Amino acid sequence: MIARDMRVYSVHFSSDFEGAQFALVKEGFCWPAFLLSVVWALWHRMWWVAAGLFAVSAILGSAGALLGLDPLSDAAISLAFALIIGFFANDMRRWALERRGYSDEGVVLGDNEDGALERFLANSPVMSGVVRP
Repeated sequence: MIARDMRVYSVHFSSDFEGAQFALVKEGFCWPAFLLSVVWALWHRMWWVAAGLFAVSAILGSAGALLGLDPLSDAAISLAFALIIGFFANDMRRWALERRGYSDEGVVLGDNEDGALERFLANSPVMSGVVRP
């Protein structure tokens, strides 16, 4: 039986000159991206995504001012944009990891990222062999 607070993570793996690296991305809505989209993108080193989010936010704000929208309409547009970002943020993160050379290794359940990675490595002997020489 699965506990209620278990989360689903996609597991991404990269093996480069620095060694084996794993990145886990939670499935579902991303609250930090919803609240602070540009800061969230910068935190995850997604420079182009951060620049794009900033540009779209600036364009939406400028368009609202140029069109003379009332504050309620302007807030509704900003909320809609933030919701879109919250729903698609983890997909953007997976895309950025893929562009950096990470491969998608599967999906795992866990209470948190560390527990999910531990569970993934315990159930994947090929991957655990990569990490432990």
